[in-house]
This record gives sequence, C-alpha cells and structure tokens, in this order.
Amino acid sequence: MDYIDFCKKYYATTKIPISLLLGTAGKYSTIGELFSVEPLTDYPVLAGGPNPSIHFYSSEIIYGCICIEETDYVIILGPIFECPVTPSQINLFMQESAVPAAYREQIVEFLYTIPTTSRLHLARHLSLLHLILNRKNADIPEILEISFGNTVNRNSHNVKQFIENKENEELHSTHYMELELYEHIRNGNPKKLADFLKSTPLNLNEKKLAKSPLRQAKNIFISTVTNVGMIGAIPGGVDVERTYHLMDMYIQECEQLQTLKEINDLQYQMLFDFCEKAGETHIPSGISADIYACMNYIRSHTNEAIRLEDVAAHIDRSTSFIAKKFKSELGFNPGAYISRCKLEEAKSLLTFTEKSLTEISNYLCYSSQAHFQTAFKKKYGMTPRQYRNKTQQI
Repeated sequence: MDYIDFCKKYYATTKIPISLLLGTAGKYSTIGELFSVEPLTDYPVLAGGPNPSIHFYSSEIIYGCICIEETDYVIILGPIFECPVTPSQINLFMQESAVPAAYREQIVEFLYTIPTTSRLHLARHLSLLHLILNRKNADIPEILEISFGNTVNRNSHNVKQFIENKENEELHSTHYMELELYEHIRNGNPKKLADFLKSTPLNLNEKKLAKSPLRQAKNIFISTVTNVGMIGAIPGGVDVERTYHLMDMYIQECEQLQTLKEINDLQYQMLFDFCEKAGETHIPSGISADIYACMNYIRSHTNEAIRLEDVAAHIDRSTSFIAKKFKSELGFNPGAYISRCKLEEAKSLLTFTEKSLTEISNYLCYSSQAHFQTAFKKKYGMTPRQYRNKTQQI
C-alpha cells in the first residue's frame, strides 16, 4: 500500500490532520504538506503503548496512534480538539510543534478547520484504521480506557465490571449517591471518582423517561450530562461556555449511538472528562487566582517576547502589583519565572527535536544565540549542545 497516498486521501475525506512516521523519521504530515515545511515528528511519547492508542500533549490537545504491524510505519491522527480551538491551545500547539512564527497566521486558520472530535469518535477512527491497515478488530472501550488510564489509574476489570453491572441492573442508586457523584466531579479528582464508581456504581436507569430501552438510555444520558455540567462542572470552576459546548457535543454523540453498550461507554467517558476539566481549574494551595492566571499566561507564550507589562495587562493589574505578588507567593520575580519557562521549553526542544540552537533561540525569542546559551548553562550547568547529547543518548 502507498501509505502517503492513503494519508492524503484520509485527510481529504475527514479533515483530521494525519502524519506518517517511519521509525522516528517524518515521512509525511498534513501540516508539512500544506505549509511546505518538513514533516512534523514532535509528538507525545508513543513507544511501549498498546495498538491503537490515544495520547495527550495536554488535556485539550489529543492524538491517536496506529502502528502498522510488520512494518516500521506509524500513523498519527491529530492534533484533535474536543472543543473549539482557543488562543491558549494555539499557543500550546505552536510550542509543541516548534512551527516557525512566520507561519502562525496560516496555522491558526488551519487549526480552526479541524472538526471538533470527541474521544469516542477518535477511538472509532482508530478502530477503523486498525481494521483497514492491520486487519484486526480493536475494542473501542479498551482504547478509551487507555486514554484515561494515566489519570484515573484503573484497570480493564474495573471498566468492564462497571459496564456489566449497569447492563445487569445490579446497581442500587439513590438521590444522595447521585449528589455524591456530582460532588466528585465538582472537586475534580478522577481517582476518587473511579473509586466511587467501582464501589457504588449508579443505577441512573431507575428513572423512566421513555418506552423503548434505547430511547430510555438516551434520555437518561441527556439528563445526566446536564446535571454533571450544571451541578458538577460549572460549580467546579469549568468555564460556562466550555461546559455548554461539551454538553452539546456529548448529547449529539449520544443521539448517533444505536446500542445500550455504546451509550454506557460514552457515559463513563463523559463523567471522567468533566471531572478532569474541573480538576484543571483548581488553583494550587498558597497561590492566588491572579498569580495562577499569570503563570498560565506565561507558560502559553514562551515563544513570544513576554514583558512584565503583557503579564500585568492579562489580568488588568499593575506591574508593581504583579512583581510584589510573585515575590511574596513564589519567592522570585516574574522575569525569573519567564526565563524558567523558556528554558524548560528549550530542554524539550533539544531532546525531542532536531531544531538547531539558532532555531530554538529564535523560536523562544532570545536576543541572540549567545544569550540563550549563557542563560541555559547558568541554569543547568551545561551548554545546550551538551544537554542535547546527553538526553538524546538515553
């Protein structure tokens, strides 16, 4: 099979970006072809995982991975977004892929063309590609379970037992248990949510909302996702617009399903998705909301020449206020944190890309390569080149 031609036709059909690797070498990428740059190879760690699988650069930028068996080829789907693309996601993607700043405007337009895709829908794409390329079936719940595995630390038995219990109606739900479910989501702790569902799965099908079992399940799902959003996610700090978009996305996804098992699987994913997003909004102990917002802004703009004035303007505060709060809460000034974030980004670029020192220096907006090398050596006790040689040998 001509895999490059296959990738081109797949993108033309789905508008989901696709890349082809041969080992670690990029052979083709949608972005590379569209913008006449080298195929991207900077993806989340893929080695050692099951096939196919879902991976995350962040909770909001998702990739799917298919290893073509009996070859060294790997197909990557993504980036994929579950919600409409935001400026912070654009900045994060630009950092992740080290796309030259000159392409920013075109990249932004391209990212907006990617259809929003749920994890369940991505799992279906992966299952289909696995069947086409490897002639094997892939269990969609197992693909989804893997995608949550690092966060909730659960195993296959827990997921299957939860679904079997629901199907066999071996559950005993009460109003208070549902309230406890929404509280776990509001608190944003996926591990506690997993423990709760394992010990006390909810029989949400107690409520009779339709005559046919399939319509009943869909109506229950709609009721549940609405409560999860309104009682759990929004009080837990998730943005209102983002919550409503996710609710709409899950309801539309549910309406397309044709079996009770698929609806149960989607419900399980939905609960953890909202719980994770609530957890992302929680501010670490000892840090004010203002400083936390500044830290997020700085981390998302390491590829720009960030000034203290920019950080202060982001939260509509004075520069003196920001400087004082940084010092009192973190023990160092904003400039030090900006430098730290840029140098941490440099470490990733040195390890996982073949970008030259000049390219990395320019991307991170250092005044010169010499300035970048001096700052890096002062921070880590070795030059950027020494660091690259050391980490790429591991």
